[in-house]
Amino acid sequence: MKKQTPVSVIMTRNVITLNNADNLETAELLFKKHRIRHIPVVSGEKIIGMLSYTDLLRISFADAVDEDEESVETMVYNMFTIGQVMAKTLISVPSTASVQEVAEILSDREFHAIPVVDDGKLVGIVTTTDLINYLLEQF
Repeated sequence: MKKQTPVSVIMTRNVITLNNADNLETAELLFKKHRIRHIPVVSGEKIIGMLSYTDLLRISFADAVDEDEESVETMVYNMFTIGQVMAKTLISVPSTASVQEVAEILSDREFHAIPVVDDGKLVGIVTTTDLINYLLEQF
């Protein structure tokens, strides 16, 4: 296994993003349409947060007892903004970081995606799935 392989080799380059003006319903549609679990929130080309599908699940089922699930989700989504739900404290890596460095960060933290940022610009995202697929290719 090549320990110094740069994360740019395994990261997703065409990143689906959101901005603060988007709503949580839009986010849910993007998660489902693209079958992804993490969406960076950007202001221009700068990343300002990360929204995970788990973040949406945490709020959408909070009061879903004996209610029509879709109407409850819409009602709950209207109560929050992306800025209120997204993770704001992020760790990012440059595209030159090694796959090993990224694996160490992900194994030490409780999140499953890291934005890849070069010169303040979001250039990709690397997830635990990307790492697993990379490892599988090594065998």
